Amino acid sequence: MKSVIFAAAIASAAAFAPAPVAKTTSALNAFESELGAQAPLGFFDPLGLLDDADQARFDRLRSVEIKHGRVAQLAFLGNIITRAGVHLPGNIDYAGHSFSSFDNGWAAIEGPNSIPQEGFSQILLFVGFLEASVMIDVPGTGNEFVGDFRNGFIDFGWDTFDEETKLSKRAIELNNGRAAMMGILGLMIHEQIGGNFPIVGDM
Repeated sequence: MKSVIFAAAIASAAAFAPAPVAKTTSALNAFESELGAQAPLGFFDPLGLLDDADQARFDRLRSVEIKHGRVAQLAFLGNIITRAGVHLPGNIDYAGHSFSSFDNGWAAIEGPNSIPQEGFSQILLFVGFLEASVMIDVPGTGNEFVGDFRNGFIDFGWDTFDEETKLSKRAIELNNGRAAMMGILGLMIHEQIGGNFPIVGDM
């Protein structure tokens, strides 16, 4: 497991490698003004995922980025909350095991004190349901941009904002999602390394 997480860390670190000087492709011209291409890095694609890409591919990658960012924000927040001792009340199964009786972080999934396989399978099924039925863009429901999964159902006052505020909030979400993806990866790595860290505590 440590080797898997180490490999993931190496792959993520590649995202911070300097972009080749000669990479002034059509992708740069096509997407340099897209939301998320902002200071200090501007348009940043060191792996060349958008080389010769069309708008459909960009939209697909942006949708994946937003979705992963949202999941990572929940994962990071959930990690530090449970490590602070806050758990759901009650029991996780009919045998009487409480939510607080299981380890935190990755140890809750794999290890001597992890949740039962049946519980993990239920989590996977629930995630699959969200992926297939909820976190999707339904055409014709009034969604305004890639990653807008309201589908004419949930709004929370979004339509009351002006265009400048909407762009600002979307940029903030992108940045927070990117930071959370690095944050949860860092927590997973340090959990394998061990130690004590501010806010998070013992790993």
